[in-house]
Amino acid sequence: MDLIELLSEREIYRRLVQFARAMDERDWQLIEGLTTEDITADLGNGPLAGRAELVAVMRQFLDQCGTTQHLLGNVLIDIDGDSASSEAYVADMHLGGDGNEDITFRTLGRYRDRWRKVDGRWLMCERVKENRATVGSLAVFGFGQGT
Repeated sequence: MDLIELLSEREIYRRLVQFARAMDERDWQLIEGLTTEDITADLGNGPLAGRAELVAVMRQFLDQCGTTQHLLGNVLIDIDGDSASSEAYVADMHLGGDGNEDITFRTLGRYRDRWRKVDGRWLMCERVKENRATVGSLAVFGFGQGT
């Protein structure tokens, strides 16, 4: 691995962390700045096409709940010229909002992302979330009382 690859790996790792924090802080503008316009995604509810659709679906969930925390671990990043892939375990916690913090929803999963270098910056061009386990109530997101 050469210095360029190491610097690319570090930049992608930082962008993964920024993306997770942006979700928790509801910083949709930052998410837009970390992704390509034509990003594709599947967060577990079917395919999404484009940055606007990705942000809209994330907002549909996260704007309805209280505090969230998305923790990443076991991150692997592979660089191949101006494209790259990454995998990261994710453990996320969602609390109910409006005084309903006793309602929670958690997932254990993995993000599989693809990256593309655009104008010297690494941008996410694909995100797939594999949910391996869920615990809690979808009521956190305002979707009734399902588990």
